[in-house]
Amino acid sequence: MSGALAGLRIADFSQLVQGPNATQMLADMGADVVKIEPLHGDWQRNWSLGDAYINGEAVSFLTFNRGKRSIALNLKHPAGKDAALKIIKSSDVLLENFRPGVMDRLGLGYEFLAGVHPKLIYCASCGWGQDGPYVERPGQDLLAQAVAGVLYLNGKGGDPPSPVGMGIADLTASFHIVSAILAAVYHRDRSGEGQRIDINLLNSMLTLATQETTLYLNTGSEPQRSANGIGHPCVGAPMGIYRTSDGHIVIAMMPIGKIAELVGVEGFEGNESRNLMENRDEVKRKLEPGFARKTTAELMDIFMRADMWAAPVNSFSTMESDPQVRHNHTITSFDHPKVKNFRTIGPPIQFSRTPSAVKRPPLLGEHSREILTELGYSTNEIDQLFREKVIAENRA
Repeated sequence: MSGALAGLRIADFSQLVQGPNATQMLADMGADVVKIEPLHGDWQRNWSLGDAYINGEAVSFLTFNRGKRSIALNLKHPAGKDAALKIIKSSDVLLENFRPGVMDRLGLGYEFLAGVHPKLIYCASCGWGQDGPYVERPGQDLLAQAVAGVLYLNGKGGDPPSPVGMGIADLTASFHIVSAILAAVYHRDRSGEGQRIDINLLNSMLTLATQETTLYLNTGSEPQRSANGIGHPCVGAPMGIYRTSDGHIVIAMMPIGKIAELVGVEGFEGNESRNLMENRDEVKRKLEPGFARKTTAELMDIFMRADMWAAPVNSFSTMESDPQVRHNHTITSFDHPKVKNFRTIGPPIQFSRTPSAVKRPPLLGEHSREILTELGYSTNEIDQLFREKVIAENRA
């Protein structure tokens, strides 16, 4: 294998998004990710965003599991648990995002594993934390957004609380998982010591809203959403989304007077404020007619020549053809035995010496035999595990 993390092996018990997105990033960078799935598969093999499946394969699973190897194991069977333990002992890192206590009940908790594999880095990610008043509650992205208070950062004033239209708690937690694992690997390589890492959606969501929360903690001022589309509840005019004659454009923290001059609106001459909180909705409403008289392309040309912070508001279709998106080769694809060509978003990081690689996600149990063979099982032993429903396999 190639990549910056070639030689790093991860026993991945995670499902859904927070864990699988983290291990996908690590797999893109060359880590050998062994995905340990139940016999019926990861939850997202049987649930997909938009209820979208291609030839029976869930789009959501394909989105977050490329570059991994799959072994399907019955962890409640002694032979399945023994196989899982052998995988863990041969791995550098274990990642799980079960509810707190599940791995202990399976006999694969951290205290036990640290005794048999002291160098193991054990990362647990859950909804609320490994203990505390919410420890028995189910944890999920939207629930974490709600408890963290961020639903009051979105939408317009007077609207009900509004969620973000993507899994930002899951995705943020996945970034924290990756950074924590790499930090722990660095520590282990210097000290020889493994350790436990705990991450949860609630903390990750609060960290994402650090600036807004810190403003409240130090001023006591709750964020006030704009009634007229200012781009941030804690920021003033002219920031926001403006309708053009053929679409929309966004303006960030620029001098109000200069923006007004460029769109042909009078009454703001000499106003150098980039963050006018007082009467911000009224200011934005007065600027809007100037934007509506020109196309998005015309305004972008005007603003770029004046070095203003502006950008067109893309839909997914216009994003796909955006020249910078194309130049960055952000959209990639891979071939899959059932789906054929599958298009997705590729790795965001570029390495000069150890480039990341995009490989397809595994079929359920596709590598069960391969992984068990690596662990020393004979062909007859593997056949017996299959007959006893300890493992499942699905060959490409």
